[in-house]
Amino acid sequence: MHVAIIGAAGMVGRKLTERLVREGRLNGKDIETFTLIDVFQPESPAGFKGKVDARAADLSGPGEAEKLVSTRPDVIFHLAAIVSGEAELDFDKGYRINLDGTRYLFDAIRIANGQDGYKPRVVFTSSIAVFGAPLPYPIPDDFHTTPLTSYGTQKAISELLLSDYTRRGFFEGIGIRLPTICIRPGKPNAAASGFFSNILREPLVGLEAVLPVPETIRHWHASPRSAVGFLLHGATIDTNKVGPRRNLSMPGLSATVGEQIEALRKIAGEKAVSLIRREPNEMIMRMCEGWAPGFEATRARELGFTAETNFEEIIKVHIEDELGGLLK
Repeated sequence: MHVAIIGAAGMVGRKLTERLVREGRLNGKDIETFTLIDVFQPESPAGFKGKVDARAADLSGPGEAEKLVSTRPDVIFHLAAIVSGEAELDFDKGYRINLDGTRYLFDAIRIANGQDGYKPRVVFTSSIAVFGAPLPYPIPDDFHTTPLTSYGTQKAISELLLSDYTRRGFFEGIGIRLPTICIRPGKPNAAASGFFSNILREPLVGLEAVLPVPETIRHWHASPRSAVGFLLHGATIDTNKVGPRRNLSMPGLSATVGEQIEALRKIAGEKAVSLIRREPNEMIMRMCEGWAPGFEATRARELGFTAETNFEEIIKVHIEDELGGLLK
């Protein structure tokens, strides 16, 4: 088994790699080779005895997609993207990274398929940003994609490409529409949705966090642990059961910001909650108005995808995975 992870230096990419190394197998086969690429140099996984090609590369650069495909990975996890806020601020970069890089990858696989029948499993991380207001609550599985951000548009176009290339038999594709991942470890990033994690992550370690939106904002969440689970299930699922609609809205937890804060209060107390500073941001508030409040996710659940069911569970996952199981 040869596994390629594009976006391997990112948070989900690192956690996915660690999980695969720990388990050692995917879809009943021993993992013998990893190809790990990102625009930043990914680390080689500790404890892995097989072959590793870990390198810095931009999938949208000349020849990079072809170079990756030439090694014929059995499973390709495509996680690479620039985040929503950055894609909104830098139009050209967003389309180059989020759309052109994806199309180059798909075309490189298509050409290889014509050469020797190469047909990998491609697990593509899409986003609930493919949906835009006005939105029902909960959003049904057959709701139309009408994104209201450049990032969402780039993901929606990529979803269509994945479905068409799969229909044509070039690869076996599945699109995983990730909820907003919370709590993201590390430092705040440029994602407009980053405050959902910030208002929990920083107070848990005694640091101040900024809340730019009202507590009434409702959104759809899952933990990093669940995100990795989604990807692994997508890599091993019988896609005959998925059918022609290859892009799935993942299960998650619908919660308001106020409910997030209340969960923080229950686990870490009033002192942690007092570290949240209200600082309204008009741009982020406007963006929030078009974000998905929650999904039925019936198809994904019936296909075996699972996620957390309450926010205290999400916070406890973060404490276990990132804080050594203990609060300071």
